[in-house]
Amino acid sequence: MRGLEIFFWIALAIVFYAYVGYGILVFCIVKIKELFVKRGTAATTDFQPEVTLLIVAYNEEDIVDKKMENCMQIRYPIDKLNIVWVTDGSTDSTNNKLSKYNNITLFFAPKRRGKTSAINRVMPFINTPITIFTDANSMINDTAISLMVEEFKDEKVGCVAGEKKVVRSKNENMSAAGEGIYWKYESFLKDVDSRFHSAVGAAGELYAIRTSLFEEIPSKVLLDDFVLSMKIAAKGYLIRYCKAAYATEQGSLNISEERKRKIRIAAGGIQSVVILFKTINPLKTPLLFFQYISHRVLRWTITPLLVFLLLPVNIVIVIFKHNFIYTALLILQIVLYLLAWKGKKMEGKNSIKIIFLVPYYFLFMNYNFFQGLIYLVKRKKGDGTWEKSQRNL
Repeated sequence: MRGLEIFFWIALAIVFYAYVGYGILVFCIVKIKELFVKRGTAATTDFQPEVTLLIVAYNEEDIVDKKMENCMQIRYPIDKLNIVWVTDGSTDSTNNKLSKYNNITLFFAPKRRGKTSAINRVMPFINTPITIFTDANSMINDTAISLMVEEFKDEKVGCVAGEKKVVRSKNENMSAAGEGIYWKYESFLKDVDSRFHSAVGAAGELYAIRTSLFEEIPSKVLLDDFVLSMKIAAKGYLIRYCKAAYATEQGSLNISEERKRKIRIAAGGIQSVVILFKTINPLKTPLLFFQYISHRVLRWTITPLLVFLLLPVNIVIVIFKHNFIYTALLILQIVLYLLAWKGKKMEGKNSIKIIFLVPYYFLFMNYNFFQGLIYLVKRKKGDGTWEKSQRNL
């Protein structure tokens, strides 16, 4: 029984640290650090190098015109902004719609091999010092490029991660609401991570890199944005988080579509841990290693398993050892699961109270880790393709 109790407390500590404790710890360190070292503010200069805005798309006929309208509103010298689309494998009218725009470069290959392969194929043709990646369904603010480029004045910065905002609406469903809350917390972590040392990875909705630092990624990689940005950080460069540069996108159409997305992210997370195993060197980049383990590896490996082991282990301990603390913790866990169950019952409704939403989305997210693991095991020799999730329009 003593061994089971030790396991319980270790498991509880890891779960708490991975989801809450790490954020509190880094936030406190940052606040202390900034008492002695003032945060730098980027001065406005004429630093406006030529850049490439790279958009990899597959069958995006419904969003092409809206995305191009968004690109036309970008406040950056038009002679220094190259817009490149890669539409490999698209079978709808995406290419036809893009053909009417004479201010873009279009790359197309008939066979679909996945986003990572498309990026690998096109990057050798990019000759601007900075490449900015964005998704077709993500709309960026008009100053996003200028703000991100400004960060590259610091030669230590190799990648700049933008902000992701999930559009909220009065009639949003549970998946959109849950995704919105999750990304708000992730944005907080990116902010404190960046202020502490370096952001831990970038999201494909909006991020930029020094083109010279790009290295080909294995084609089977699912989270190309994360792996690429972390490989750059592993070389000793920083990933700077630029909150003022943001991309907005609609939440998933429903919980089923959000499940597909979460499974892909979970599978990609597990895959990334394996791929980056020897890349993030604790001797070369100790602070990044600490952040990477705390922010990502724990969540993408043992923590989801521990989340679901805590309840049965707690029950066994309470049965054999009558103790107030263990009983109170068991009651709290039961309440968590009951709230999550109530949240699941409200899946089809547009209005969900946060008290039901957070427990449900937390367990839903951790459950999809196992689905992601199964996906990787069953997945055939891969080319990095996946079934994209439908989003609200």
